Amino acid sequence: MEISEQVAKLYQEATAKQASDIYFLPFGNYYLIKIRDPHAITTWQKVTPVKARRMMNYCKYMADMALSETRRPQTGSMAWQDGSQTYSLRLSTVGDFAGAESLVIRIIYDLKAITTSFFNSEAIREINNLASRRGLVVFSGPTGSGKTTTIYNLVQQNLNDQFVMTIEDPVEIKESRYLQLQVNREAGMDYADLIKVGLRHRPDIFIIGEIRDQVTAEAAIKAALSGHLVYATIHAQNPVGVISRLQQLGISDHFIAQALTAVGYQRLIPTTSGDRRALLKVHEYAGLMEMKSYDWRAWQDELNDAVTNHQITRTSADQYWFG
Repeated sequence: MEISEQVAKLYQEATAKQASDIYFLPFGNYYLIKIRDPHAITTWQKVTPVKARRMMNYCKYMADMALSETRRPQTGSMAWQDGSQTYSLRLSTVGDFAGAESLVIRIIYDLKAITTSFFNSEAIREINNLASRRGLVVFSGPTGSGKTTTIYNLVQQNLNDQFVMTIEDPVEIKESRYLQLQVNREAGMDYADLIKVGLRHRPDIFIIGEIRDQVTAEAAIKAALSGHLVYATIHAQNPVGVISRLQQLGISDHFIAQALTAVGYQRLIPTTSGDRRALLKVHEYAGLMEMKSYDWRAWQDELNDAVTNHQITRTSADQYWFG
């Protein structure tokens, strides 16, 4: 099989699983080619360094990257066509201490190609109602829990003539009707810088990929206080932890109370049918402020209901019992 056919097969299997990333990683005397899908990271193939080099060079060539450079970091991009579907690929390479190059390929999907199913559609209606008040709506949950996909689908459901701007690192979902900006620190375009630019464009809706530092948090709060609807993600162990995280990033309780409309906590849970379904709990800011620690009982009730309805196993319920 030609190298081009092997790479195409890899891309096809990755996109069929709605994978977000493909990895070429040195592992002793071999390379591991891994795929990160919504379920887990799995090994696709274990190959020799020679085969890995040929496959990586083909990918780099198609992304207009220097084949001779294997130590310094490089980035590239390309479009890959599979039938009627076109995918955007973002490539990044770097060499380790021993000179072995690794490659990560991020797959960017069109919004229409990805959807999320939920255990309880009432949570979607609830967060839509809260979002109608505008302000800051924050989603929390571990990496790979489908937060960005849910945000995009929420916006899509209610999109009329609104101007939507997204700021991400990197862009995870492609939507031609949005103005999508990508963080580029080398060019002086960080989250906060792009949010400042965005405010001058006066979008109706902001999507901020992640609040990860004080400057970004302050810019997101400012956008929400300016009357925009701002969707963002943040890393926190539970919904109450979102407030604690904003406090840690230097946002005063006064501004949190003024800007924060709602918090959603989401996980993707394996079902008995073999796919994954999102469990989402939504809270208004006022309700969270009354909690000293997060009460998981409503979350656990939904897990028990899913077990009773034979949607998930008891093992899965126990695994996600505390988020």
